[in-house]
Formats: sequence, C-alpha cells, structure tokens
Amino acid sequence: MPASTITVRPVRWAWDGRVACGTLALLGGREGIGKTTVAYTLAADMTRGRLPGAFAGQPRPVIVAATEDSWEFTIVPRLMAAGADLDRVLRVDVTSAEGVPTGLSLPRDVVGLEAAIVGSGAGMVLLDPLMSRLDAQLDTHKDAEVRLALEPITAIAHRTDTLVLGIIHVNKSGSADPLTALMGSRAFAAVARSVLFMMVDPDDDAVRLLGQPKNNLGRSDLPTLTLTIESAHVANTAEGAVFTGKVRWTGDSAVSIRDAMSAASGDDDTRTATSEAADWLQDYLRSVGGSADYQDIRRESARAGHSLSAVKRGRKNAGVVAISSGFPRRTRWEFVGVSPSSALTAGESELTELTEVTVPTVSPVRSVSPVRSVPARGDLTGVGEVDLVADALRIFDGDLVEPEAVA
Repeated sequence: MPASTITVRPVRWAWDGRVACGTLALLGGREGIGKTTVAYTLAADMTRGRLPGAFAGQPRPVIVAATEDSWEFTIVPRLMAAGADLDRVLRVDVTSAEGVPTGLSLPRDVVGLEAAIVGSGAGMVLLDPLMSRLDAQLDTHKDAEVRLALEPITAIAHRTDTLVLGIIHVNKSGSADPLTALMGSRAFAAVARSVLFMMVDPDDDAVRLLGQPKNNLGRSDLPTLTLTIESAHVANTAEGAVFTGKVRWTGDSAVSIRDAMSAASGDDDTRTATSEAADWLQDYLRSVGGSADYQDIRRESARAGHSLSAVKRGRKNAGVVAISSGFPRRTRWEFVGVSPSSALTAGESELTELTEVTVPTVSPVRSVSPVRSVPARGDLTGVGEVDLVADALRIFDGDLVEPEAVA
C-alpha cells in the first residue's frame, strides 16, 4: 500500500498535550509516592469530563484492572476523594471456561478486553500495575517477549481510540534516567507512546514532581507538574471513618524530570552547585527589581559561571516562580521570597481545570449487579467472559460524607 493512500489524522489528546487517545502510556515511579493516587485522579476526571483534552465536557467510563490494592479499602475511597462518578468506574473481572474467577491476563485476554471497551464506550483503561496484567509465562526482562504482550494492547488502543494507562514501578539500578529506571525490559518505554514519571522533589520531601521523559506525539518541553498528596476524609461507616490520599496540584516546575533525578542522585558537588546557583539567582533578581526574562537569566547565569540545570534546580530554594504569558509565549522568573506552591499566579499552571475540582454529593455505595456481561470472542484459551462491575463495595449502613477538602 503506497503512503499516498493513507489519510492523515491529527492527534487526539486524552490529557491535553501529555497522553494521546488510542495509545499505550506509562506512569512510572517508586512505590509509595502516590502515583496510583494520581492515576485514579486522572480516571476520576475522565468520568466527570474534567480532564482537559478530547473528552473535556464529555464524561466517559473508565475500565480498571487492579490487583495490588483492595477496592473496598483503597481504590473506591481514592476515587471518592477525587470526585469520580463511581457509576462510570468499571472493574474488569475474568471468569475462566471452568467458571473460576481469575485476573485479566494479557495478551491472552485481548479479545475480551476489546469487547469490554467497545461495549462500555470507555475512554480509558487503567492497568494497575501493568506488570501484574501480563501473562506470567512471559519474561518481562526480554524485549521480544515484552513486545509480544504490549503490541496487541497498543493495537486495541488504536482500534478503539482509547487511552490505555499502565502503572509501572522502577528497578533498583539507581539510574538517573527515568526511562532506564523503569522496571523490566527497555521495551516497555519503547512501545509506549508517552511516559509520565513521578518522583519526590529532591528539594522538598512533601512535594511530588510529575514529568514527561517521553512524548512521541507531542512536545518534549512540557513543564514538570508539582503536586502534594493530602489526607482526605471520605466516609463514616459502622466500623469507623475512612481516610485516603488526595492529589492537590500546585503548579509547575522549571526543572525537567531528568534534571530532578540527577539532582536526587547527585553528590555533594551537585548539591553545592545548586545552593550557589540559588544564592546567585536571588541576588540577581533583587538587583534588577525582582523579576527578569528567562532568556536574560540564562545569559547572565552562564556569565556568572552557573550551569542552567543548577539554576533551574535552585529556583524553588530561591523562592522564585516562573510566569508564562503572551503570544508568542514568554516566561519571566519572579522573586517572591516564598515557596512557589503558595505563590501561584493564574498564568503559572496550564491545568486550571484540574486544580478546580468540584466534588459531587456522593450517594451511599451499594453492591450492584454486573452492568453488562460481554461474551469473549475469538480464540481465548481458558477465558469464558469478561464482566464489568461498577463497584462491588458495600459500606455497611454508615453514611457517606463528602471529602473535607477539594483538590
């Protein structure tokens, strides 16, 4: 087939500029830093039509295949804290040909999964974590075997125009390259069209950084997002109160995720360079009235002998915020003398819709029947049907309350 016969199409973004519809994307990071909380926040926004992108204003279902966390204790409370429409969050269950409940296994169950996506009209499939959803017989450290598992998934995403988001942990290599740090074969990062990476801010343990080391279909210079994970009270039950984590978006950072990882693994010389650059930045901005164009700062920092990466790492320590405005877009750094997370301006974050979440009144959650049973099609060895269950949580007779704080 000659290329001249192919009709070109624009990229449709599930999350504007970051992850595209019809693709496989990864969200990586160390355990326990809140990346699953971020993933469920994005899922919640999808169910409410709040996620900036192709589905903004168009609520879509989200299919979740999760193994590490309990739906009753962890997943549903996180969704509640994020303001999800629970009726649009669908748990995927698989029943074997012998009638035995089992977990989703890919690529074996791709036909059933595709039928579930088409039948529900899902805008996102969340694999939490991705590794646990792959066939146990595959060696996830071998490129060829990883591609055998992932390429059918990417084909499903493309055919259904659905975002498939896989959560992935990191290895113990200590690499400062976020793509190399992902667990398993390098093929995971190679097959995915975009990779989000989350880490603790090396300059502030309470802050998380969400960056994008890979974005094949979009910009490579997107700002690193900053956020915190806060406690949220989501329910009172007969057994006691239910608390969970909730994302609060706080703006963006001028430091790339690669630079942040380098700083986190850096030696004493790196930390000294960052501290000296922060001191220089404070002095320079004070000398020019408190703010300066980013290009001027680049030029003057080089003249003063400071690397740009050290200046970027030192910006937060120096109490400096980055403000972008105008067309063509220009960025100025302004000295405010406090942490940027408490001094954001309207122009600093491009994710205003995500930072202004309206939490709906939550009706008592009840056990529900499967919303639909999708017969498996094709050659699905050992698989009878894929069931979508809205959520099988029963919170006794307690009353549910809205989260105390809005992310």
